Amino acid sequence: MPDMSASASLAMTHLVTLAEIDEDKVTPGVLGFIVFAVMALAVWGLMKSMNRHMGKVDFKESPDPEAGASGGGKGKASGRAEPQRG
Repeated sequence: MPDMSASASLAMTHLVTLAEIDEDKVTPGVLGFIVFAVMALAVWGLMKSMNRHMGKVDFKESPDPEAGASGGGKGKASGRAEPQRG
């Protein structure tokens, strides 16, 4: 097993030398701008679609067909719940 640790150590030193980056030259570049622009367009399109779909939503509640068929007695028609007796 000492062979494995030696090769791992050699690989790590090799990777460390490849990882040396000049911090003054690191920028997102054109690819970063393109990715950001595509994401911004996607969000804009989703917001536009959401507004269109929300405009189609009808928030008015339809009347309950059982409430009209009961004849307008006490209970459901008055809007208050009453305790049951007996």
